[in-house]
Amino acid sequence: MSDTQQAMALLLNVFDKYARKEGDSDTLTKQELKDLLQTELGELLGKANDKAAVDKIFKELDRNADNTVDFQEFANLVTALTVMCHEFIKSSK
Repeated sequence: MSDTQQAMALLLNVFDKYARKEGDSDTLTKQELKDLLQTELGELLGKANDKAAVDKIFKELDRNADNTVDFQEFANLVTALTVMCHEFIKSSK
């Protein structure tokens, strides 16, 4: 499996790991998203313990306003963070 395929599989596995904790295993609840942010992205997001920050992130991700975050909405977050990291690295050179 290529590096890119491994990265894709890892994203799917991380999403599934947290989505299975409660309710619908195809979506993240606000608590599941908070757990994921704290554990998987804590260093990048820093404010994953801040309820207001988590609420804001959840609201921005939940584009269809169904009170859950599906994989596509989660992937949008990961993509945005990856782009920001790339831009930071490029500007640091």
